[in-house]
Amino acid sequence: MDVERSSLCNCVVNFLLEENYLLTAFELLHELLDDGRDAHAIRLKEFFSDPAHFPPDQVSRFNSLRVADPQSLLEEKEALEEKLAICEYELRLAKEDVAKLKTELQRKTESSLTESSASNSDSVKQRPEVQRKKRDAAISDLGPLKDNERQDLNCAVKEYLLLAGYRLTAMTFYEEVTDQNLDIWQETPACVPDALRHYYYQYLSSSTEAAEEKIKMLLENEYLRKEKTRLIDEKDSLMRNKDLADNQIATLTKSLEATQRDLRDRENQVQVAKQMLEQQRKELNECRAEITSLKMHIEGSFSGRNILAGDVDSLQSQTLEKYKEEIKSLQLELEILKAKEAAAPDSLDSINFLKEETVVEIHEDKGAPSPSIEVSSGTGDPSDVHSLAAQASGGDTSKPKEVSVPVLMDHSNNNGTPSNVNVRSKENGEAPALDSRSHIKSANLNGEAVIQKMGSETIQILADALPKIVPFVLINHREELLPLIMCAIERHPDSSTRDSLTHTLFNLIKRPDEQQRQIIMDACVSLAKNVGEMRTETELLPQCWEQINHMYEERRLLVAQSCGQLAEFVRPEIRDSLILSIIQQLVEDAATVIREAAAHNLAMLLPLFPNLDKYFKVEELMFQLACDPSGSVVETTLNELVPAVIKWGNKLDHILRVLLSHILGSAQRCPPLSGVEGSIESHLRVLGERERWNIDVLLRMLSVILPFVHKKAVETYPFSAVPDSTGALFSSSVLQLYAEGESEWPAFEWLHVDCLPDLIKLMCFLPQKEDNLRNRTTKFLLAVSEHFGEAYLTHIMLPIFMVAVGDDADLTYLSSTAHSKIKGLRPRTAVAQRLAIMCVLPLMLAGVLGAPSKCEQLTEHLRRLLFQGAVTESQSKHTAEIFYAVRFLCSFEGHHTMIFNILWEMVVSSNTDMKVNAANLLKVIVPYIDARVASTHVLPALVTLGSDQNLNVKYASIEAFGGVAQHFKNDMIVDKIRVQMDAFLDDGSHEATIAVVRALGIAIHLLAKILQLTSGPVPAGDVMRRRERANAFCESIRALDATDLSAASVRDFLLPAIQNLLKDPDALDPAHKEALEIMLKERSGGTLDAISKVMGAHLGLASSMTSFFGEGGLLGKKETATEVPAEQPDSPKPTLPPPMEDTRFRRIMRGNFTDMLRAKAKGPEDQTQ
Repeated sequence: MDVERSSLCNCVVNFLLEENYLLTAFELLHELLDDGRDAHAIRLKEFFSDPAHFPPDQVSRFNSLRVADPQSLLEEKEALEEKLAICEYELRLAKEDVAKLKTELQRKTESSLTESSASNSDSVKQRPEVQRKKRDAAISDLGPLKDNERQDLNCAVKEYLLLAGYRLTAMTFYEEVTDQNLDIWQETPACVPDALRHYYYQYLSSSTEAAEEKIKMLLENEYLRKEKTRLIDEKDSLMRNKDLADNQIATLTKSLEATQRDLRDRENQVQVAKQMLEQQRKELNECRAEITSLKMHIEGSFSGRNILAGDVDSLQSQTLEKYKEEIKSLQLELEILKAKEAAAPDSLDSINFLKEETVVEIHEDKGAPSPSIEVSSGTGDPSDVHSLAAQASGGDTSKPKEVSVPVLMDHSNNNGTPSNVNVRSKENGEAPALDSRSHIKSANLNGEAVIQKMGSETIQILADALPKIVPFVLINHREELLPLIMCAIERHPDSSTRDSLTHTLFNLIKRPDEQQRQIIMDACVSLAKNVGEMRTETELLPQCWEQINHMYEERRLLVAQSCGQLAEFVRPEIRDSLILSIIQQLVEDAATVIREAAAHNLAMLLPLFPNLDKYFKVEELMFQLACDPSGSVVETTLNELVPAVIKWGNKLDHILRVLLSHILGSAQRCPPLSGVEGSIESHLRVLGERERWNIDVLLRMLSVILPFVHKKAVETYPFSAVPDSTGALFSSSVLQLYAEGESEWPAFEWLHVDCLPDLIKLMCFLPQKEDNLRNRTTKFLLAVSEHFGEAYLTHIMLPIFMVAVGDDADLTYLSSTAHSKIKGLRPRTAVAQRLAIMCVLPLMLAGVLGAPSKCEQLTEHLRRLLFQGAVTESQSKHTAEIFYAVRFLCSFEGHHTMIFNILWEMVVSSNTDMKVNAANLLKVIVPYIDARVASTHVLPALVTLGSDQNLNVKYASIEAFGGVAQHFKNDMIVDKIRVQMDAFLDDGSHEATIAVVRALGIAIHLLAKILQLTSGPVPAGDVMRRRERANAFCESIRALDATDLSAASVRDFLLPAIQNLLKDPDALDPAHKEALEIMLKERSGGTLDAISKVMGAHLGLASSMTSFFGEGGLLGKKETATEVPAEQPDSPKPTLPPPMEDTRFRRIMRGNFTDMLRAKAKGPEDQTQ
């Protein structure tokens, strides 16, 4: 099949080249290369790469040609026609020459065939070539193609290209054949399905090589079938081998796991055996010390008997042998105990207990024993007394019970044997009559069993009693039971009882406070030290796990603390598995204090991890805790966990990449401000509360990591040159070395290649209201300049931000690899330019030029922005964005003086646009200044602008006065604004009146002026001006109606003003009219008589008002501290309204309500305006 496909493809290639369908051939070349059939495209490659057909200079000339104009095309057409005529003439001559040469060649061929019959072998070797020449000669003898033949061949080639899948080549061929319609193939003998293959087979069958080629094709097909079968068998064999290998791997894996488990078990057993061996060695040493001490006591007792007085010599000589026998027996018993200790290590505790409790009491007086002696004879002479401590009785393990054996000797007995022995117990009062020697021997023989039984019984009694005692102990005193609980847990042999006691330890206090939790944890730490790793893992940690879901957060806090403090007493592999999983579950806890404790203890746990296998899990927990909604958790994470993760993992680069990805991702996931494609709002994002919090926290985290970035940059300093004499590491000379690119410095490059561009992208997502995030970013930039120095600020940071806002900058101090990324920040469109000025310019002014060392440069740059904005048209398009940048700069109090100096230059300028910009800028920055700055800088500037002769400047100052009035209620500021507004209203112009009314909004003193302005006759002037005037008055009245107006103000000003506005219905908007009628009805009580009465009382109001700001006016300052009650509707002088409840401007100007009420009033009116 491949041979057939190759032959057909070669036929098509030959046809296209012979018929000069070069475009189709070129397209076929590309499709063959795309299909991977390079072998079929060899001839096409050679043809199109042949310089004879396509000279390089001509190709380059054609590539560089531009679209010619019609005149040049006409000239080229004429030149080509002339050249074509010459070529046709030469072609005719060439054809004649070819015909002659063919005739001569045929004659010579026939003669050579008759003469060279002996050279059969050579002819056989050259037969294909001769036959090809014959075939070519035969084809050439057929003459040029006829139209119908060309039609059939073209249709057959088109059909082949479509069937072979070369659709682009078929389309090009269809376009290149312009003189024939290939869509319609006339019914001819040549019109058959798959015509080209039929032609090929017919051609093969008509030649001598047809049979050989067919046989070759059949043999090749048979070979391919066998090869296919062999490959299928080989594939099946490989699959069977693979399954067998998989089974073997699974078996080996299970065996390996079993071996590993067995190895771990054996390691555990070895650890336990080592611990037991060490404990037994310690106990053996203690036993040896006790034996030595006992021997010394016995030897002391023996030496004391050698110096007895003469009157007891006979008695001593008789009893000396007895005591020697007792000493020997005691030594023998000690040796027996030592042998038993080696054979039974579990009884060492009881043996030690026996040795500790067995005491030989020797009271010495003047070198002789002096026990308490009772003599039966009447002589009263002292006799020899031996006092030995045999054993302890009772259950107290801490205080040994001493038994004294006073021997009452009969002085008349010659052999000195004791006549009576009284054994007195110091504790229980028992007095058995025993022989002292037999008593000591029995105590030594049975001491081990007695003491062991007594110790275990004591521990058992303690373990049984503690759970019953704990509930009846006051909570504040339960920690006093901790030593007993610890002793019982440590020494009790039963694991279930130890578990119960450990549970009691963790549940000792229902809701332990911080101090009580620390006491319990200290006890757990002490217990973990004593019991070892295995018991800590199997007894203490399960209790932690049980408490993790407890209903009381104090108990879960205990679990969190245990994770950090018990980690060093368990095996390393437990720390990053079980304990880490406990902390991971605590991180998901709903209580804030639990998550905070989890962050703190995770920071404590990290240095104890044996390796970095769980690094990425820990990093994920760190980012989860950093983005926690609780501020205390975030503080603990940033202050403790983040530095701990950086120091432990030493993967600062990865943390930085993930951090920047989270910052940008939090903004990109938010929906756009507008769905209008191509608008600036489509680039901005609407941040939710969660996303805003996350970005703020991550920016704080970036500031926390900055010192580590600086430290790593210093540690990886790549140059051998020493910094300059200033001592700054990142000096200009070092930056020049870095820009040359001879040494890599990735820790240093990250800041300006990745961090700063990503922060600029983040700023371009934030709307103007996100000042807190911009403020956080500004602080980070100032910290960067503080860490890396002025040279870095000047040569690296400033050029990056200059490029980002669209200005030119010097990038020579940046490496060549960073140039492309930095230049990519430059805005390319008008929308991008506006976005850069609105979002990036505030950051550059406050965070880069706002550094202390750049004060002069900041002043010059800001002056250039504000002055050129009023002069050049290009900058005036971005005036609002520049004002926003200046407003953001005002949020930093240190720049106020510089900004107001520039504003004063604008105020006193002769340029009108600059003055208007100054007034608008003053209005914008009012919320970011205090009353002192407003009184000393803003108001004088606005008064100067308000007195300007240009109306645009004056009206702009009116709006700025309104902004000041809404934010400041200071009496001095109010007085200055009142005087200036009075002057504006007295001006009498329509524009000034509208501007004042809309600027002051809900100022109550406007009622009197509105009443005065509406009391006159209705003007017959322009209806549009009347409507604009009425709408302004209505908006103010409707806003004032929503405030706390006194009854006198409603009666004397509000109702008459509404009535006057209703007199001109043509000037009122229907919505305003309806609202005024409702207000009139509600305020007047619903009676027209009251309205008439009110209006009658105010007939002379206009003549009595010389100035509504005067002493008797509405805004006259109250002289007394008493307020006039609201129940004064029957005033005898209605023309003189009573004083207001508070006539100061802070009662007149209801701050922060103007915009809301104005928007409420403008709802239905915007359609008519």
